[in-house]
Amino acid sequence: MAERLADKIAVVTGGAQGIGRAIVEKLAQEGARVSFLDRDQAAGAATARELGGGAGSVTFTRADVTREDEVAAALAQVVRRHGGLDVLVNNAGVNAYFDAAEMTEAEWDAVFAVDLKGAWLCCKHALPAMKRAGAGSIVNIASIHATLTMAGMFPYAAAKAGLVGLTRSLALEAAPAHIRVNAVLPGWTRTRLVEEWFRMQPDPAEAERRVLAVHPLGRLSTPMEVANLVAFVASDEASAITGAALAVDGGLSARFAT
Repeated sequence: MAERLADKIAVVTGGAQGIGRAIVEKLAQEGARVSFLDRDQAAGAATARELGGGAGSVTFTRADVTREDEVAAALAQVVRRHGGLDVLVNNAGVNAYFDAAEMTEAEWDAVFAVDLKGAWLCCKHALPAMKRAGAGSIVNIASIHATLTMAGMFPYAAAKAGLVGLTRSLALEAAPAHIRVNAVLPGWTRTRLVEEWFRMQPDPAEAERRVLAVHPLGRLSTPMEVANLVAFVASDEASAITGAALAVDGGLSARFAT
């Protein structure tokens, strides 16, 4: 079976762990040369060692997506090293659990800096190389919280809804240059952030039981299941798809609450 991303140059943000790590692994399996960014130097270096296999197909650069100078330097380094940039996956993100009346302005800014501004900064510095090539694919990792949410996760839904709006706008702006922009919306996925949420509940085991009970498939998604969709959307197999928001949620968003 042919590799869907053979010889493509890809950048993944927040690639050291969780969904981001799975995306790095999957894109590399599909033949891409993957550079990933993360703020965690130790975790990033470990992931690069484990997934790179000494072949140089996976490389890591420490960068904070909320800082434009670091984003610009990291993406420029990729373009210099490989001669271009074909795929950008904006995966870096943080959960948020705040009271709207008690949240500080600094806390608000910190959430949106990662979940929304960081994606824009990466797009800003990836688009010129894609436009020069006359092709490219950007995949923004949003969340089903962009379209439906729950109490106790303010303002995460607002940030992720903004990311879907950014996706639609950029899809229209970039289409004349044959650059596609799409969003993937994971639901409950077995990641560190989800396990963290379970641990925050008064009865973690009961909280997980309730969550599983409302999923039509009766289980949570895995990071690799999200990565599988990302790889498809990033590839030429999805050449007619742009401006879309595609859920990976075990059927949860198709269901009325009961």
